Amino acid sequence: MKHITESQRYTISILRKQGKSKTEIAEMIGKHKSSIGRELRRNSDGRNQEYRSDLAQRKHTNRQTEKPNKIHFTDEIKQYILDGLAQYYSPEQIQGRAKLEGIDCVSHERIYQHIWQDKKKGGTLHENLRHKGRSYRKRGNLKDWRGIIKNRVDISERPKIVDAKERFGDLEIDTVISKNHQGALLTINDRVTGLVWIRLLEGKEAEPLTKSTIEALMPIKHRLHTITTDNGKEFAKHETIAKALDLNVYFAQKYHYWERGANENTNGLIRQYFPKGSSFENLTHEQVRYVQNELKNRPRKNLGFLSPDEYFLANFQTNRVAFMT
Repeated sequence: MKHITESQRYTISILRKQGKSKTEIAEMIGKHKSSIGRELRRNSDGRNQEYRSDLAQRKHTNRQTEKPNKIHFTDEIKQYILDGLAQYYSPEQIQGRAKLEGIDCVSHERIYQHIWQDKKKGGTLHENLRHKGRSYRKRGNLKDWRGIIKNRVDISERPKIVDAKERFGDLEIDTVISKNHQGALLTINDRVTGLVWIRLLEGKEAEPLTKSTIEALMPIKHRLHTITTDNGKEFAKHETIAKALDLNVYFAQKYHYWERGANENTNGLIRQYFPKGSSFENLTHEQVRYVQNELKNRPRKNLGFLSPDEYFLANFQTNRVAFMT
């Protein structure tokens, strides 16, 4: 069961009495802190705000028993949606996660309607959507300025098992560039779980990218198989990466961005926190790690609305500490 269980409610009540914070409780029982916040808000005693496991379980059971066939857009549901949008969840992610946790919620279409109605009234909810309400424009053929990378291995030589998405450790890698090309982020994601590693680079050249890639992935070197990248010159030292991490590096065909579709999607999510045109000049490593952690705990439709971290633990569980760095 993915929603909060009766035994977990008992644990929450004990930890609350011990003065633990929502963040600490979330880490101890393997839930996102927003889930703990909703649990406390929904199931605490309305008179004194005390959280007791027996009362919380009773409230949860009554809510499930009395759930109407038609779900009305209540103030409580609106607040749940606002909480999700504040974390840059899409309407589908909000609705899917609510279903996973046994929480009443309207359809994702209704959530979109609410957002558009808010926009017409001058509201800003649409600013939390990935494309901020704008229609998506496909890329045209850009001028080829990247040149040829020495000893590149084409994606056509990549093992077919990578396309099957059956194992952990087949990665995609790219960079996100800041305003005026005065800084960059390294982004790495696992194709199956969606786990992501983000690093603030000291420069856009191959040397700092290579160093950051190796440092980020060295703790899980034994679990890695391949990395797929584009043809940017910043990946010129791909052989150094391959040797240090004992894996194979493959290059997608030029302009075939769909061959690294998971990474394109990941970069789009990162842009919600660092929009195009923003400067990385004052960005800190701590801020970057915060976004990395947010994305690891963000529900994904393709994972059945589990977060990447939850999906990894359910299907590829190993030393958890290495994957939280």
